[in-house]
Order: sequence, then structure tokens, then C-alpha cells
Amino acid sequence: MTALPTRKDEAFRYADIAALGEVWDALSPPLTIKIAAQQTLQQIWLPSGEAIDIRRVEMTVAAGASAHIFALNNAARYGRIELDVTLHDGADFQFDAAMIGSGDSTLEIVTTVLHVEPNATSRQTVRSVLGDTATGSYLGKVAVARDAQHTDSEQSVKSMLLDRGATANAKPELEIYADDVKCAHGATVGELDANQLFYAMARGMDPATAKAVLLEGFVGGLWDVLGEDSEIAVAARNTLREVVK
Repeated sequence: MTALPTRKDEAFRYADIAALGEVWDALSPPLTIKIAAQQTLQQIWLPSGEAIDIRRVEMTVAAGASAHIFALNNAARYGRIELDVTLHDGADFQFDAAMIGSGDSTLEIVTTVLHVEPNATSRQTVRSVLGDTATGSYLGKVAVARDAQHTDSEQSVKSMLLDRGATANAKPELEIYADDVKCAHGATVGELDANQLFYAMARGMDPATAKAVLLEGFVGGLWDVLGEDSEIAVAARNTLREVVK
């Protein structure tokens, strides 16, 4: 096992190093996933239930293959998802994830998507809901190689802060060496709309329920293709209701 990282390491800039140190020596190497040409993979990553929850994955998506990952990160103390993806000719990658935190939890999603051949697409959509003094961070790098023409990549990162002590960090990054690509990223941090909250409460909802309903709308779109009764959608709703109590 390598030495415990510090916050001087860009990928651990916002990490809970103390929590990481408690499990560092026991961490397994990143899980390797290889998707063969023309094949399709869909996975749902649910929290382990542990207070410190770290998932590390290295994924290769071969020519014409596709991968769609749905993830929920809501560890009570420290949750981290590390995902490195390599995309070959015509591959497609989608990542839809939510971070929902309260108390003094620290939640992170750190991704690197490498477009190494032409015609590949990648979409990353991350939504965070953070209360109390929780911290949520997204660090996502998309790197497009010189030969990866006709790349189409997008990162959408939005965070909702429920309390003044909560913190959201977003660092979408593009490194492009090809000249015929379509790449975009965007990041926003905000709070619940007071008018929408008033409208919901005027219809008879108590404040906590009104907040939960609005937040479900903010996060729930991530799981549309799975359905509102999917395990991850239900888990996210339950977590949101705990956060706004």
C-alpha cells in the first residue's frame, strides 16, 4: 500500500484525511471493470452503510460498448467514489450520481474520463444536497487525446446547500488535445427557492415535507430511467427526509 495521501495531492484536496487514515491500510486495489466491444453494462452503486465508505473503480469501455453507472454517496462520516474510465472508439459512458450529507460528513466524487479514440461520448451528472456542516466535493477531469476526434463530453454539477455551515466544492476540468470535439461543463451552488418553498407550504405541507419534496425533484431526475420505485431512488428519498428533519 502506498503512503497515505495529503491534501497537497489534488485528488485529495478536500478529503477527510483522518477518516481515510483509519481504513487506508485495509483498502483493496481499485476494482477493474472491462466492457468488451459492443457490450452494455449498467450498474447501481448503493452505499455500504459503513460510516467510512470508499469505492475505487478502474473501467475500460471498448469500441462501441456502453456503460451507465448510477451512484448514491451518503456515508455518515466520509464517503468517496473514485472512478477512472478509458473510452475507445465509439464508446459511451454515463454517470449519474448524488451526494446527500448532513452532520459533519465529508463526501467526494473524483473521476477521470480518458477519451483515447474518436467518436466516444461521456455524460456526468452530479447532484449534491448538503446540510449542517457537511462538505460535498466533485473533482472531475475529462482528457481528450490528440487522436480522439469527434469526442462529445459533458459534465453537469449542481449543489444545494441547506445550511450556512455546509460547503460544496466543484472542479470540472477539461484537457483537450484534439481539435474537432464537443465538450462542455457547468457547476452551480445554490439554495432552495423561497417562493417554491412557500408555495408548497401554502398547500398544507409542513416545512420538512415541503423541503423534502423540492429536493426529491432536484435529485430524482438522476434515476428517471430506473423508475421512482428503484432501490436507489427509494434510498435517496429516505436519506433526503433524514437530512431535512
